[in-house]
Amino acid sequence: MNLVTRVKTVSIAALAAALLVGITAPAASAHPHSRSDHRIPFTAATVTENAGGTYTVTWSAPGTRGVAIRTDGRTVARGGATGSVTVSGLAAADRRWFDLVPDRGAPLHLADRLIRLQGTVNFRDAGGYRTRDGRWVKMGEVYRSDSLEKLTDADLATLKRLGVRTVFDLRMESERTTAPGRVPAGATHVVADVLAGTGTFTSMPKSPAEAEAMMVEGNRFMVSGDTARTAYTAVYDGIADDDRRGVLFHCTAGKDRTGWSNAALLTALGVPEETVMADYLASNTYRAAANDAILSHLPAQQAAVYKPLLDVRPAYLNASFAEVEEEYGSFRAYLRKGLGIDNQELKELKKDLLVG
Repeated sequence: MNLVTRVKTVSIAALAAALLVGITAPAASAHPHSRSDHRIPFTAATVTENAGGTYTVTWSAPGTRGVAIRTDGRTVARGGATGSVTVSGLAAADRRWFDLVPDRGAPLHLADRLIRLQGTVNFRDAGGYRTRDGRWVKMGEVYRSDSLEKLTDADLATLKRLGVRTVFDLRMESERTTAPGRVPAGATHVVADVLAGTGTFTSMPKSPAEAEAMMVEGNRFMVSGDTARTAYTAVYDGIADDDRRGVLFHCTAGKDRTGWSNAALLTALGVPEETVMADYLASNTYRAAANDAILSHLPAQQAAVYKPLLDVRPAYLNASFAEVEEEYGSFRAYLRKGLGIDNQELKELKKDLLVG
């Protein structure tokens, strides 16, 4: 059954409802260093900002004898080939970066993936992940987020200092009209409407199973739908064409349209499937409080129907990848035929966004 036939069984209006309704929210990078001729020895590394302004840095660098943790030009901790340290007593910063410097091989430049703002709950760095061939996706280059209409002036100033220059808005016209996004001064706002022209939804699912089925169908549409392919082509062209990066893409909750945008980007860069899935599912963690607040105000039966719309689930992302296989035969063919990214463009994208 082709996409057109499938979409007739679930109206585009209902599809928009499944992706959008009820999800207005209250509101780790590797830059090349002088030793770029060496491979990065880290097989895992993360930075997590804790309550109270402390930071936990964890790593695994097989084959090394020790790793120094540096920030603000000074060493704040040391450890062995594998370790975890908590660093405290650091000055406040828009974003705290750490250099993980091994005794052999190239270092990593990492920060917490979450960007803590007053007006968003799911603003994250797209990078900080290791690829299958041992390289790392740079951080501080590409960002993903939920809706931006609640950004404060202080938030906008933070994003300007972080270098956000281009904002791709994946939302429908009705969403953009109801909740106009705010962007940093000097940044370019680009409409890349994944569901353009689908109109306002007119019906809602009547059961949890129907809601989950709508989400699955929506994730398939994001791969093969004409408006979706046009929107994602614009996003990836923007990432590839901006030498300075600072690209942000977002939708309403930062989990569905944004979720596929980031999943496809990471997959194209060679990030393993299990890592891509973990990044996708992280929206459940970052949006937990906002989602709970929504569900707590609904009767139990209605909350049960809404919950699949607010969640991200493995079945949803798996549906997108299944659509890739069914419609294009392979992910590489999807990039080429669906999004117009040829081998040379993919090579350049990897050159720009990967280190190691």
